[in-house]
Amino acid sequence: MASAFVTLLIGAFLLFCFYLYLVYNHWKRNGIPTAKGCIPIVGHLLPVVIRRMNLAGLIRQIYEDYKDYSMVGVYKGIVPALVVRDPELVKTVLQNNFSSFHENGFHVDPNADPLLYTNPFFCSGDIWLTGRKRITYAFSNVRLKILFTAVNGVCKKFENFLNRRLERNNKYEIELKALFLKFTGEIVANAGLGVEGYCFEDEPRPNAFDKLSGEAFAESLLSIIRFHFPTVNRFLKIKFLPKHVDQFFRKVVAENLQIRRSESIPRKDFLQLMIDMEKAGEHIAEEIVVAHAVSFYLDGIETSSVTMNYVGYDLAARPEIQEKVRNEVISTIEKHGGLTYEALKEMTYMNQVISESQRCHAALGFMHKVCTEEFELQGSDGLTYRAKPGTDIFLSVHGLHNDPNYWVDPEVFDPERFSDERKQTIEKMVYLPFGEGPRICVGMRMGLLQVKACFATLLRNYKLELSPKMQLPLKMSPHYFLTHPHGGAWVYISKL
Repeated sequence: MASAFVTLLIGAFLLFCFYLYLVYNHWKRNGIPTAKGCIPIVGHLLPVVIRRMNLAGLIRQIYEDYKDYSMVGVYKGIVPALVVRDPELVKTVLQNNFSSFHENGFHVDPNADPLLYTNPFFCSGDIWLTGRKRITYAFSNVRLKILFTAVNGVCKKFENFLNRRLERNNKYEIELKALFLKFTGEIVANAGLGVEGYCFEDEPRPNAFDKLSGEAFAESLLSIIRFHFPTVNRFLKIKFLPKHVDQFFRKVVAENLQIRRSESIPRKDFLQLMIDMEKAGEHIAEEIVVAHAVSFYLDGIETSSVTMNYVGYDLAARPEIQEKVRNEVISTIEKHGGLTYEALKEMTYMNQVISESQRCHAALGFMHKVCTEEFELQGSDGLTYRAKPGTDIFLSVHGLHNDPNYWVDPEVFDPERFSDERKQTIEKMVYLPFGEGPRICVGMRMGLLQVKACFATLLRNYKLELSPKMQLPLKMSPHYFLTHPHGGAWVYISKL
């Protein structure tokens, strides 16, 4: 009896080994080079699992290690995935053949995260299309001018907060991400929901908007399972959105909708847009309004603060560029008689600095797409692969942004790359801070509006200098899903 059991066990083990052999020879059978470092069961994700690097860093490393190939095969656990390097292939996936690759690779369980299920980043099909149309209208040029009233109010709160800190000392030492989370959190509260965010209070408040998301974007073991091992998460149902955040937004939106529907004077925020659509005859369930509010919060608070974090670092590290932006800010504000929507649009050198900072440190360092309709990818080097539905496709944003084949001296911070003359020479699909194609970030203009408003306020009256706490050279932290410098970005802020 024992010998039969041992024989059965050995047979099962051999079958399992044969199965793994078939799985991990997928790319070899298809004539695609395979990235080194594959480990049975976890595939190429071991550095991510042990938190030696985040996924963006891993995809960038593979991109740079295989510079002679248009595509490289990897294994996400036991699932084959493809890293595409060729800009033409990137264009195929994001734009030309969007119908075959229209899904993002990140999914949430509708039972675990019902409020994120309709987020444009996670959903697809008709749900994505409907939600995107609403948010696109919300961020039209006309609507942005209306929302700027709330943004300008936050700028004044920001300035008052800094002045209170500088009453105690000539220099205020601060980690920039924490500072800018206050700014973006207050923007979301004021411009999104028309409520106080309590981000600039002298005494911390537990319901402050800059503290709500907590560790939602941390690259923890649970987040790795949630995003990279979806089969496992079907059983574990690990939430992305903390329960207290889910309950908070349901409560705030329900209370405000009740108040707003009885008001005769419309307000100037995102929630008012939902009410206006409802009055125009479009039925929007309260759950969907809450979901849109959560999307506004997550999309607005985190990626924008990451962008500000690096722009602030780049300006502090380069006083001459900081001074040039400051001169533009002061002269433009004087011309328009104050900080206005039109003044921000005219700050073109600031645009260049932000664009170059995004090139060097894109908030999301990679893109993850899923094949939805069989399609043959053809690389410029002759490699071909017929992608089947369900195939994961990875694009390295950090790799493309720092590739010397497309950028002269990519390690040099040079805002002139994005001058009117030179930006025309940038190759298509090698600059993707907001993505590209039909799924390009719908909140792009709102994001840039708050970034520019923040730095116009900051540079107009204050100076940024690097603190000794700043760890140089910059290294990407493995503990965050988005781009974050190891040890944080530390600066001194002082009055001019």
